[in-house]
Amino acid sequence: MKKIYKILLACLCSLVIIGSGLAIGLTSGKKKDYSVIEINEVTHSIFYAPFYAAINLGYFQEQGLTINLTNGGGSDVSMTSLISGGSDIILAGPETVVYASQEGFVDQPQVFGQLTQTDGSFIITRDSAITPDNFSIEDLEGETIIGGRAGGLPAMTLEYVIKKHYQIGTGENEVNLRTDVAFNNISSAFYEDESVKFCTLFEPTATAFVTEHPEFSIVGSVAELLGDETIPYTCFIAKSSYLKDHSDIAEKFLTAIIKARLYLENCVSTNDLTSAANALKDSFSSMTMDELKVSIEQYVSINAWTDNPEMSLASFNKLIEVCSGAGMTNATTNYSKVVNTSIAKKVMENIE
Repeated sequence: MKKIYKILLACLCSLVIIGSGLAIGLTSGKKKDYSVIEINEVTHSIFYAPFYAAINLGYFQEQGLTINLTNGGGSDVSMTSLISGGSDIILAGPETVVYASQEGFVDQPQVFGQLTQTDGSFIITRDSAITPDNFSIEDLEGETIIGGRAGGLPAMTLEYVIKKHYQIGTGENEVNLRTDVAFNNISSAFYEDESVKFCTLFEPTATAFVTEHPEFSIVGSVAELLGDETIPYTCFIAKSSYLKDHSDIAEKFLTAIIKARLYLENCVSTNDLTSAANALKDSFSSMTMDELKVSIEQYVSINAWTDNPEMSLASFNKLIEVCSGAGMTNATTNYSKVVNTSIAKKVMENIE
């Protein structure tokens, strides 16, 4: 459980900084405005399109909310930000609340809204003989694939998929899954190591990478390898005290997210990808409209976004199965302790 220790160490360092900031705030007599939400995202990806669309379409503003967004570059960093008080809400993998519950935090982080329901990683290869039309799980046999950081949901879900067909290892009939690369460093590590045939990347990084390096190509997705199985992959998480004391803010927040998801789904169903891309372009200024459309289509094709932000017990149990398979759980985690369904349930009842 080295990951947990890194989180705790980072928390202690952050608490020193936060504590200094609080001291300054107390002396100045300023009171926190909870309509201004400090959010830390695990990474910046079109996988989370409804969130960015809610910002750019003004849905948060309609709810009287202001979003201050920062990027963690990894779920462990995002959870550290939440625990230390640097963020009110984080957008991260729900495995982080499982890890936090095992450490016994008094103010338990809880999932209050699920955003995605499958893996958001796309499979990149340097082998020109492999194409989207002929790629299969068998192509990974005897090869190395970079899946990210140990303990992170991308790496654990990939391990879960691989183990259905192969052993993890370096043997001829095994798959060598590398989990020694930080999430933000996967593309550079893959590019530099010619002995590695595959890696996984989120959008827009995947499209940007193969556009810059046309000798590589996107040949599939982990979601496709999962098949009909769904998994709560990315969620909105806050401390239990925040959800108790500011449930009205959390309700407004989820309402904006759902409205944005419905807007994007309507764009897709009417084949209006231009409007969908316009709703995201301010959050991805380096991408062209065509690149945005491709990325949106990639996530639509894998049915990335959940219709209901309330994480079910069945979904939670699938998460635990994936984490256990990767050896990252050391105790039974109580669903009701780490998942708050009341806010999502209320929002779904009242959404127009």
